Amino acid sequence: MLDVQRRALLISLGIAALALAAPFVVHPVLAMQILCFGLFAAAFNLLAGYLGLISFGHAAFFGAGAYVSGYAVKAWQFPTELGILAGTATAGILGILFGHLAVRRQGVYFAMITLALSQLVYFIFHQAPFTGGEDGMAGIPRGFLFGFIPLSNNLVMYAFVLAIVAAALAVIYRTVYSPFGTVLQAIRDNEPRAISLGYDVARFKLLAFTLSATLTGLAGATKAIVFQFASQSDILWSTSGTPVLASLIGGIGTLPGPVIGAAVMVMMENLLAGLGEWVFFAQGAIFVLVVMFFRSGIYGEIVAYSEKRQQRKPTPIAGVTGTNTSIAHEKNRVGSPVG
Repeated sequence: MLDVQRRALLISLGIAALALAAPFVVHPVLAMQILCFGLFAAAFNLLAGYLGLISFGHAAFFGAGAYVSGYAVKAWQFPTELGILAGTATAGILGILFGHLAVRRQGVYFAMITLALSQLVYFIFHQAPFTGGEDGMAGIPRGFLFGFIPLSNNLVMYAFVLAIVAAALAVIYRTVYSPFGTVLQAIRDNEPRAISLGYDVARFKLLAFTLSATLTGLAGATKAIVFQFASQSDILWSTSGTPVLASLIGGIGTLPGPVIGAAVMVMMENLLAGLGEWVFFAQGAIFVLVVMFFRSGIYGEIVAYSEKRQQRKPTPIAGVTGTNTSIAHEKNRVGSPVG
């Protein structure tokens, strides 16, 4: 467990270093998009990878966070920080409501309930007058950080988004490598055994679901401020497939995997933008290849390869220097005949 935790921490630090350099390599807005969708995928993975519950309704939390934060900043003149918190809190409340209805189900039944509830939220926001309907909510101001730092500057906005995502990922890391996270993985591996040990499984599931929904809302709220726009695509049911695909590509059940998968998807959409709808074909092809040949995802395969290389290394013998001369001398001294 310590080796896995240390490896995940080192990889996360490497991703953090890349994140610091990203706005100087690619356009800052593109880098912010990667961060937002990386957090979206990581929040979903907390539920799917460590609890084993596949949700098809996370678009409801993502879109609700985007719409509420955008409206709070634009219409109510909330400071940017409070607007993001309003969207995040809304997603958390929805997570509690969804969770009470869904966590007592498993497998396809859980997935279908979350999808149905997500469609209900989509209908409400589609009909709401403040969302702009099919035109979306445009002109969301970025505002000022702490009341005086203008977020209209892309580099300043990127630093703000990076801080938000880093804090959220730290929460996920602390959750996974805690007694709470250990119980979640025990429920995933053998729920009847967890119940027999006296754990309130429904309560643990509800807490994990609510945390996942809240962090998803944070990703949606941040994305709305970055792009100054919230639309129906943020809350459409197909958006729920984005974190699923990103987690599978990067490595479901791992901490860095979903972020890596989200980066691959966003970069691919950007590079293949000229192909139009063929982008979806390319994404589907990559998904099929990953499922067939890289079932552990990109990060999972890297970890498996490094473990195989480590196993191939010869184990040093205690008391032996390791050189051919010293080994031969040791054999001669021990094995030489007496008299």
